[in-house]
Amino acid sequence: MPQGTIKGFDPVTRTGSLLDDELRERAFDREAFTASGLQELRIGQRVRFELEGDAEAPRVSHLNVVSL
Repeated sequence: MPQGTIKGFDPVTRTGSLLDDELRERAFDREAFTASGLQELRIGQRVRFELEGDAEAPRVSHLNVVSL
């Protein structure tokens, strides 16, 4: 499962973006956030995520917080 860092999160719309470890920005929507079961995210927080869909334009489908 790839990992990344939260770049931005809007708690009202529950959407945001992350930078994966290859420095690609990936947006996530309300559905991906809701599927994760999380209540909030913070900028700089490390996450694992799943991608689904077309290899040309994959969609973030699930997020998990990485804890140390």
